Amino acid sequence: MIRRAGKLVTGESFVLAAVRDGSAKLVLMANDTGASSQKQFRDKTASYQVPLYETFTKDQLSTAIGSARTVIAITDPGFVRKLQQLLAD
Repeated sequence: MIRRAGKLVTGESFVLAAVRDGSAKLVLMANDTGASSQKQFRDKTASYQVPLYETFTKDQLSTAIGSARTVIAITDPGFVRKLQQLLAD
């Protein structure tokens, strides 16, 4: 649904750019991502104060969005609020 709405950014370089320009409201990173990528995204999201969730595996994220990705960003605050509510339950 988020992808169809055009509020999803996928791919490492695009997600980093979204974090830097302030459009990323939430980043989901696979917990089985490589160590250097994990450090890069942890540092960047902490620096720009963007919430980072590492709850899912690469397979789970890829299945959810329909393409193989290790990191995705959501740019819509409404979708982020609802997803955070669902993850908290």
